[in-house]
Amino acid sequence: MRWIANLVYLFAGIAYLPIALFNAVVVGKNRRGWGQRFGGVPQRDASKRRIWIHAVSLGEVNATPRLVEQLAAALPDWEMVISTTTDTGYARAVHFYGSDRVFRFPLDFSPIIHRVLNRIRPTMIVLVELEVWYNLTRMAAGRGIPVVVVNGRLTERSARRLGRLGPLSRSMFRSLKWVGAQDEPIAARFRLLGVPPERLDVTSSMKWDTAQVADHVDGMEALARALGLDSARPVWVCGSTGPGEEEMILEAFRDSLRHQGALAQDMQGASASGERAQTPFLVIVPRKPERFAEVAKSIESTGFGCIRRSQHPDGGLTATARGHVSGESHAETVILGDTMGELRKFYALARVVFVGRSLVPMGGSDPMEVAALGKPIVVGPHTANFQQPVDALAAADTVTIVRDAGALIREMVRLSADETGASERGRRARQVVVDHQGATQRTAEKLIELAGTLS
Repeated sequence: MRWIANLVYLFAGIAYLPIALFNAVVVGKNRRGWGQRFGGVPQRDASKRRIWIHAVSLGEVNATPRLVEQLAAALPDWEMVISTTTDTGYARAVHFYGSDRVFRFPLDFSPIIHRVLNRIRPTMIVLVELEVWYNLTRMAAGRGIPVVVVNGRLTERSARRLGRLGPLSRSMFRSLKWVGAQDEPIAARFRLLGVPPERLDVTSSMKWDTAQVADHVDGMEALARALGLDSARPVWVCGSTGPGEEEMILEAFRDSLRHQGALAQDMQGASASGERAQTPFLVIVPRKPERFAEVAKSIESTGFGCIRRSQHPDGGLTATARGHVSGESHAETVILGDTMGELRKFYALARVVFVGRSLVPMGGSDPMEVAALGKPIVVGPHTANFQQPVDALAAADTVTIVRDAGALIREMVRLSADETGASERGRRARQVVVDHQGATQRTAEKLIELAGTLS
């Protein structure tokens, strides 16, 4: 069936080619690494035992350091190499592991996979979440190389799509040596696609382990000073937002300011203390850096001034001071987080957080690091990619699910005004994080056990 898979990939590649060219030429995305994608990965020492870990993007890469650390401690003679697909994932992996251990994931055509397996010479292949590819899985199994899935995540939609591939899909999933699924519903989907029940365990999500429970994040005060964030005014952070979502949020926020009177009055009415409330700072942090300029235009086209973090570095003149110098009003501005690696700082400064890509059908984003910082969380209805953590947080009444941007703004008003209730929600959210940690340890123990059978 290998030729069928190659044919499917060929037609899919032809269909996707215009999008890939647009992303590379216009957006500037995925321009590099094509030699490695076609199999030109570095040649590895054939005498070493080696674990090849594949993490497709930034979120998956962020889940790997503790696992790699535990594997390296238990298997000191083994080498760990990491592949990734996206530019942001590649940059993060290089940050963690160095460029000599990181490479681009190859296209899943059988001649390319044959070449990569010969050059990498993995003893075991570890796929993070759901990067199961037919040729890689089947050809590795044919060579006696176990392929496992860790932090396994499989939505109903993905399971239905994979199920339509029939024998191709079943033979691929049947070849997996072990799957560590995030929860029982996900495990059931893996079983339906062909993973033998004895090769499957529920481990929870390793991302719970990467969520750092803390009250303080290094650099948060400097960020606040640079952007002129007055502690008297609450900060609303909309993080990891996706296309179309920012416009919804901006329009709803604008309506709250203009059509309902001053938003501060709404917040004062919602406040249990009745004290005079302050209009919040709205911060938007898009998930993908290539969209920063696009979102800046959306902010301005909605009628707001746009304060870009990249233009207000630490130690310079604050955004507020610059507004006074230029005569601009600071009240009706929106802050754009258009730098990399600062989302957690923004979350730490927030009174309430909206976790994005959930008002639009994009599967949602990770709410766990927000919970670990003890912040009230709001999400939209589309959270399939993070259903297990959202369900766990919802069961503890620490997350609110809203249907649209208008409901989002109203919930942010309510949570901002009720500081005592918000603090209690944050405390419970942190406890949920603590209660769910341990997946990395369970996963590492299973992989170490499996490695022992290969020695």
